[in-house]
Amino acid sequence: MPLMVRIVLRRPVYGAGVSHDPVDPVDPDVDVQWERAGRGTSPPAAPLGQGRLLTAVSVGGAAGASARYAVSVLAPPPSSWDGTVFHGWPVVNLAINVSGCAAIGVLMVLALHRWPHRPLLRPLLGTGFLGGFTTFSTYAVDVERLLGHGQALQALGYLVATPVAAVAAAALAIGATRAFVAGHVGPRGGTG
Repeated sequence: MPLMVRIVLRRPVYGAGVSHDPVDPVDPDVDVQWERAGRGTSPPAAPLGQGRLLTAVSVGGAAGASARYAVSVLAPPPSSWDGTVFHGWPVVNLAINVSGCAAIGVLMVLALHRWPHRPLLRPLLGTGFLGGFTTFSTYAVDVERLLGHGQALQALGYLVATPVAAVAAAALAIGATRAFVAGHVGPRGGTG
């Protein structure tokens, strides 16, 4: 059986009726209890029909990729960044990736703490829409293009800045959304 990789978030406690388990799976197909029990037991059945899940991811992905394309068409051309610290950088792709990661941070907190019983929300908006909207494969091509044009310093800066800014944006969005949810919304969506 392949090794399962999971990303976890610490769950703040909002009130009675909320699990005090400090670890929540981000992937709805991950069963933490089964993982803790060891590999000797059979894995749990998938909670959703594969067709519904595939449809949610596909529809979300198509919408996210379309949104990314629209942003890239409507954004200022690369020449508008000449003479700035971003000269030579694919600023639009940087903005898409950073904003998409921030949106993923917001979505994960809301999906876990505001709408936990909507099983297609994360596949539709997280894996689908935001997965299609962000463009980390283009990020790699952008670094290669900068290197090919002899812009090694710009390539190195972009290579480092993109993941650092994306992770920072997600972390800040998670923290801000948790603070907002804790102050304004109870564990089941009521006012707190």
